[in-house]
Amino acid sequence: MDDASLVELCQPHELLEPLFSASSSSSPPQSIEILIEAAKTDDGRSDLAAKNILPSVLNLIQSSARKYLLPSLKLLRNLCAGEILNQNSFIECDGVGVVSAVLGSAGLLPDPDIGIVRMCLQVLANVSLAGEKHQRAVWHRFFPNEFVALARVQNRDTCDPLCMIVYICCDGCPGLVAELCRDQGLVILAEIVQTVSAVGFGEDWFKILLSRICIEEIYFGLLFSKLHQFGVRDEFFSSGQAFLLRCVSEIVNEQFNEVSVLNDFGLCVLGIFKRSVGFVDFVSRGKCGLPTGSAAIDILGFSLTILRDICARDNVGGIKDDAVDVVETLISDGLVELLLCLLRDLERPAIVRKALIQSGNQEVKSSNSAKLCPYKGFRRDIVAVIGNCAYRRKHVQDEIRQKNGILLMLQHCVTDEDNPFLREWGIWSTRNILEGNAENQQVVADLELQGSVDVPELADVGLKVEVDQESRRAKLVNVS
Repeated sequence: MDDASLVELCQPHELLEPLFSASSSSSPPQSIEILIEAAKTDDGRSDLAAKNILPSVLNLIQSSARKYLLPSLKLLRNLCAGEILNQNSFIECDGVGVVSAVLGSAGLLPDPDIGIVRMCLQVLANVSLAGEKHQRAVWHRFFPNEFVALARVQNRDTCDPLCMIVYICCDGCPGLVAELCRDQGLVILAEIVQTVSAVGFGEDWFKILLSRICIEEIYFGLLFSKLHQFGVRDEFFSSGQAFLLRCVSEIVNEQFNEVSVLNDFGLCVLGIFKRSVGFVDFVSRGKCGLPTGSAAIDILGFSLTILRDICARDNVGGIKDDAVDVVETLISDGLVELLLCLLRDLERPAIVRKALIQSGNQEVKSSNSAKLCPYKGFRRDIVAVIGNCAYRRKHVQDEIRQKNGILLMLQHCVTDEDNPFLREWGIWSTRNILEGNAENQQVVADLELQGSVDVPELADVGLKVEVDQESRRAKLVNVS
């Protein structure tokens, strides 16, 4: 045995002496395991902080004793879980540098050790929770290059704590969000989105981070544009952009009453929707719902569902005024007019086409000119957005009437196998268009002066529009 091997053999035992004393054990594996268990409780962490164990753990991690690396990192993670003395000691002893070195030598390789990477990130996440000083220490060491390398590790076990660290640092340190959303930082976010699209996520930190960046802040458009470089792409959109919209759509829907939507976000989504309308050809009938696997169609659909949920926010109590302004801004930017044009150009629901053909109505367009729904539910989603916009907004009700949209909307109170729940959304929307609007009710009344409007597509589902002979107001009722 040479001198170097002897030093390597002896060094760990010297480093382990403080741990032996704290654990009352002389067995290295047993000593570390005892301390890991002790550090799971508040009292245990506090006691070990008083014994100043953390520097010894950092020294052991830096040693050549590779067999102790993972359990030592686990002990370090537990020590830093909410104990400020340990968290401070970690910073003072350059624990960030120690962990960075471990990641560089053992974790961020072509074939990374996922267990080591995950444990290192959990250590940094626990330290970051201590406050701005700790967050900035982590950020300045890892931003941007090491964060980018970590984001490219295709594993949800490492992506979850990485998202947590990035979010905590940005949430606790003024200015870091803006730094993250400049060019170098956007690469980190884009790589995270790409990784999640490939491997998924296990915890909510990914969505919490996206909610902060895309909805609560003004950076959604920047990230969306950056993602055109990621994933399978054409000249218009990429799969990365489609996945981002899918995730943001889920966030808006799940956090319906919790997130305040900014005007910039709403207008950006509307702009994306308008672009996608120009890129989708509408010549093939979609055979499935969202996601379809086509970037352009998924972007069309998910931007529409986001608009649907944004425009529903005025339907609940207690929202902030700025959320209402988003809906008005979208309406002012031509949302309702665009959707009415799209709905008018679409091939009618099958039951309506049949009724119109039987009545000899010339409104039915040939199959060569009518647009087809590119995914199952497209027609329903258009109707839903229009109905949400019309809810207690007289100027929207009037716009629909002025653009000859009332009968068009009535024709969507039907069942349609390509658009689940179209009937329910059609009825909801029609009621919103008629509610409290005498002019719109008169339009319906004029469709049939005998006392009821026998619109075939309503009769087929057991409904009719009944007109009160005295007030001349119309409403949807069951035929029975």
